[in-house]
Amino acid sequence: MAGHSQFKNIMHRKGRQDAVRAKLFSKLSKEITVAAKQGLPDPAANARLRLAVQNAKAQSMPKDNIERAIKKAQGGEADTYEAIRYEGYGPGGVAVIVEALTDNRNRTAGSVRSYFTKFGGNLGETGSVAFMFERVGEIVYKPEAGDAETVMLAAIEAGASDVESDEDGHYITCAFEDIGDVSSRLEADLGEAASVNVVWKPQTMTPVDEEKADSLMKLIATLEDDDDVQNVFVNFEVSDDVMARLTAA
Repeated sequence: MAGHSQFKNIMHRKGRQDAVRAKLFSKLSKEITVAAKQGLPDPAANARLRLAVQNAKAQSMPKDNIERAIKKAQGGEADTYEAIRYEGYGPGGVAVIVEALTDNRNRTAGSVRSYFTKFGGNLGETGSVAFMFERVGEIVYKPEAGDAETVMLAAIEAGASDVESDEDGHYITCAFEDIGDVSSRLEADLGEAASVNVVWKPQTMTPVDEEKADSLMKLIATLEDDDDVQNVFVNFEVSDDVMARLTAA
């Protein structure tokens, strides 16, 4: 396990997810509203909205919140958000991709640039690090969905390209264009997924020491705390010893 999933596991064990639940719901609501505004307000007829609602439910977001986010788009109350991707290098030369939904491009660009600078990184041009990643579908299941072999067999039958399993769950990868078909087939065998997303999967990894990893985690946490930032992807890896110390810190 490496990269952003590794960071997620560290922060989960530190209990950070509970502290940012309200912010998480806000980001999920924004994605639901944007999806409903760009297409039909019916999840059955809008693939992006269907995935957004599914992910919100997986995070135990209340039904009322989901319905309110959809109605906001229907009622014309929603702001007009623009999807922007930022790329750069974090501490230790780690490649970083930031996805944002913003109603003010200048505000978001200024904030993201300041975060990179504060933690020893540099914001680059679009395309400066994307070549180190592949745009793929990622379908995540909780550990109780089955053992590693069961999930692996189901993923192969569904047409997935890769599976990684650990104590925190199963991470299934598929081609970007196949995410709808693969997730539907997996749901028939394993039940509803914890999340279904299009992600940037690193193709090359950058090893970092404990000091750089600590700074990088602070950069990622700061980016994710920004209301305009939806997702952050990185290509770092740390040793098991370093991960254990970061988890215990």
